[in-house]
Amino acid sequence: MKALRRQGAEAIGVMERGLEGPAFLTGAAPTVADIALYAYTPLAGEAGISLKPFSAVRAWLARCAALPGHIGMDQAS
Repeated sequence: MKALRRQGAEAIGVMERGLEGPAFLTGAAPTVADIALYAYTPLAGEAGISLKPFSAVRAWLARCAALPGHIGMDQAS
């Protein structure tokens, strides 16, 4: 499990570096890449991976949640 957590944290680190400039993963507007990763990234804590060190990822999560029509996982039925 430690190796999997390390790999997960490394993957989030790649996202972090990619989000240091643009608002979304591939530029100024959200794409299917953002939608795909947004579905899993907020669940990192359930795998024992803290998002605290990843400020750009946390800001990106907030931008995704602020998109028109966003329905949070806790709101889905």
